[in-house]
Amino acid sequence: MTSIVAREPACTVRPARPEDTAKIDALDTSFTTSTVFEVTASVTGFSLREVPVDPPLTKVFPDDGHDVDGGTQDGSGPAGEEPHNQTFAAVAADGGLAGFAAVSYSPWNRRLTVEDIGIAPAHRRQGIGRLLVAHAMDFARTQEAAHLWLEVTNVNAPAIHAYLRMGFTFCGLDTTLYDGTASAGEQALYMSMPCS
Repeated sequence: MTSIVAREPACTVRPARPEDTAKIDALDTSFTTSTVFEVTASVTGFSLREVPVDPPLTKVFPDDGHDVDGGTQDGSGPAGEEPHNQTFAAVAADGGLAGFAAVSYSPWNRRLTVEDIGIAPAHRRQGIGRLLVAHAMDFARTQEAAHLWLEVTNVNAPAIHAYLRMGFTFCGLDTTLYDGTASAGEQALYMSMPCS
């Protein structure tokens, strides 16, 4: 059985509420890194290696318009009627939003996908991401999911290292997913972790 043991961060995690949407949308999920994971293609496959970047790279994610029910703000998508979606809010002792994680379950392959996760800059490196993933894992088990799965850009080395420490492993990549977007040139790395 895979278990995620979280330190005791100074926050509580609960299901997100509609009134959390504005706070989640306003959360600064940007990051700065001095390394990235370089993807090299060959005739028979791909290789990854961590390489330094100088000057450090700062990534600001575009607004993707998700609400707390897992749908989109324009009303498309599963929204509140979908029982397999959940957004968790990590609330700091002062009542502010410390972070969030939005997940969705696909019954056909028993996969719980971490659709989005973000930690407020003042609350990073305190175990809140690990705590949110632990709640996602608990939700995955209620859905009888076989594994957690996520996608992360190859330039988000801090998140990749955190996911590896939590027990995720690489399970695939897509070198074209971000083509035609503000993230063109980056590659999508897929990671998973069994629920059992």
